[in-house]
Amino acid sequence: MSNLKSIAVVEDDASLLAALENLIGSHGLGVCGFANAEAFLAQRDFIEVDCLITDVQMDGMGGVELFHTLRRSGGKTPVIFITAFEDESIHRQAMTAGAIAYFKEPFDCEDVIECVEDCLAK
Repeated sequence: MSNLKSIAVVEDDASLLAALENLIGSHGLGVCGFANAEAFLAQRDFIEVDCLITDVQMDGMGGVELFHTLRRSGGKTPVIFITAFEDESIHRQAMTAGAIAYFKEPFDCEDVIECVEDCLAK
């Protein structure tokens, strides 16, 4: 059994998804990327995820809806939100519901990695 921690990234911007996959992988963490929430949900019974990073606004199901779907089904995976569009009410809603962090693009990559590592250490 591997002790490699696994991070799922759900992001509909292909270039940002690739960048996050490279960033996370370069820090010795396993990473699975998904182009949308529906693709992640279709695979979540087959992958073990220690932390989820998701975009707030995506075509189809958005990140906040994904977060609530996971919580309603009993999922306790820590969730970190990223967004290009700051919306204080969504930020507040996500954090109140139990999100670990909420980053506005452009974000500092080291801040995201530090947040992920803190999350995994708990």
